[in-house]
Amino acid sequence: MTESPIQPTQGFVDEALAVDVYTLQEQGRWVVCMDVIFWDETVHHRIASYATERQAELAARFIKSGAQRNLNHPPFGL
Repeated sequence: MTESPIQPTQGFVDEALAVDVYTLQEQGRWVVCMDVIFWDETVHHRIASYATERQAELAARFIKSGAQRNLNHPPFGL
């Protein structure tokens, strides 16, 4: 007996499920990156680079807050 994979709830097929924003150090600069998670893929975005870690962390915090505000939440608690 094979189990079928979990299917997206009606209306959430093309909607982002989650967002992760983080900073990386790259060639002496701090880069803000964002991963947007969908049902079938994860899309990676390189947002911007900053001279200091503090600037990058502050930008990442605001970007994550704005991105999460726009997420729809499926009815099964994801």
